[in-house]
Amino acid sequence: MPAAEFQAIVRVAQELADISGPVILKHFRKPMPVENKAVGGAFDPVTKADRGAEKAIVQALAARFPDHGVVGEEFGTKPGTSRYKWVIDPIDGTRSFIIGSPLWGTLIGVLEDEKPVFGLVDQPFTGERFWSGDKAAYQSVRGSRPGRIKTRECSRIEDAVLTSTHPDLFETAEQSAALTTLKSRARLTRYGGDCYGYCLLASGFVDIIIEAGLKSYDIVALIPIIERAGGVVTTWSGGDASNGGDIIATGNPRLHEDVLAQINRL
Repeated sequence: MPAAEFQAIVRVAQELADISGPVILKHFRKPMPVENKAVGGAFDPVTKADRGAEKAIVQALAARFPDHGVVGEEFGTKPGTSRYKWVIDPIDGTRSFIIGSPLWGTLIGVLEDEKPVFGLVDQPFTGERFWSGDKAAYQSVRGSRPGRIKTRECSRIEDAVLTSTHPDLFETAEQSAALTTLKSRARLTRYGGDCYGYCLLASGFVDIIIEAGLKSYDIVALIPIIERAGGVVTTWSGGDASNGGDIIATGNPRLHEDVLAQINRL
């Protein structure tokens, strides 16, 4: 991507985060109705904050890049004529959001010819932002200057901190076996966090994330951040993670190979 185009994408993504944050925060930790998008007894919550933030982002994008495509969790796909496509999850971690936990974020990712090239995670309540420039970057909007973040050099599962959103998301016997096996070898396992866990991995506090059944809008923005921090993100088979599915992210390439080998021996 030409440098000028990339810089324009970074600038607009920052603007979109600035726009969406206030839309979300006016609903956070306040009474509000929660709808269930799922059927058959499942629970897939959505709120005014999710829909309002995505609407604001899509409207702002249309004014800045009218030829770019958009894929959003709440309102679906808007085709474009450009090779760029924005992938938006207005609140990744809606379950955390509705119980007042700050472990959620707005995901803004960009695909160029279907390849993830940029990602940003905004957490407007804590005032934190993570994104992928030439390197992975972090800023607290409460005063700090942007700084580089890096994964840490953990190469063994036995030394690793493992996290995942929730064990209930591992619905099949094979998925549950993979989580159980890694958990039995890891030094420490914690659940919860959604996108925030990936930011902690990129920042060097978590070593392995294992997830099952993700959608593209759950992961596209996170891939460039982790990769430019020094980590690796793939499917459980080692393939492209940008379409979602069962996902492994690690901070160390050697650790990633070990994790994939462990899973694929099951």
